[in-house]
Amino acid sequence: MRSRFDGQLALLNRELIEMGALCEEVIALASKALTEQDTALARRVAPLDTEIDQKERTIESMCLKLLLQQQPVARDLRQISAALKMITDMERIGDQAEDIAEIVTFLDGHTAENDDLLREMAKAVIKMVTESVDAYVRRDTALAEKVIADDDTVDRYFDDIKHRLIGSIARDPDGGEYALDVLMIAKYFERIGDHATNIAEWVIFSITGVHNGE
Repeated sequence: MRSRFDGQLALLNRELIEMGALCEEVIALASKALTEQDTALARRVAPLDTEIDQKERTIESMCLKLLLQQQPVARDLRQISAALKMITDMERIGDQAEDIAEIVTFLDGHTAENDDLLREMAKAVIKMVTESVDAYVRRDTALAEKVIADDDTVDRYFDDIKHRLIGSIARDPDGGEYALDVLMIAKYFERIGDHATNIAEWVIFSITGVHNGE
């Protein structure tokens, strides 16, 4: 009985890894569409977000079946409960990436390819998402704590981009609309970082029974 349950937990982990990989892919795609001002790439984001939504439903169903059929306790219960919380944040990551891609389609030929801060912010956010899922699978509280700490770096990127855009608007008021679009994109990246932090906090809960967000 236990071996069957362990097999189901292993399958749950694989599904979570796949959902995490989709999240990484969708952020990277939205970021590339932005830097290259490629609307064709931007249009590929929405179907990926749909895949993420489907993964969320699949994993949610798996978790509910495990809860009902196996009636897990202690660590097993925490692991499944954490997975249910994590997929909500992963689904929202997909939504934020789709929001970024949607703005890209309205940038009207402007490019952010010279905006090194935005590119670095995107890389930092992708790394946070990857490591938060890895921390869950490896049951690694130290890695989860690192993700939480890395959110400060993403927040600093947002502040730096905001100040740079304020200066840009002051020098060129006609470029204000584009600057606001870029600011919104940076805000979406910041929110993705917040969701990765949430995932890391639920990882710690699944291992220790303590949730940092409370």
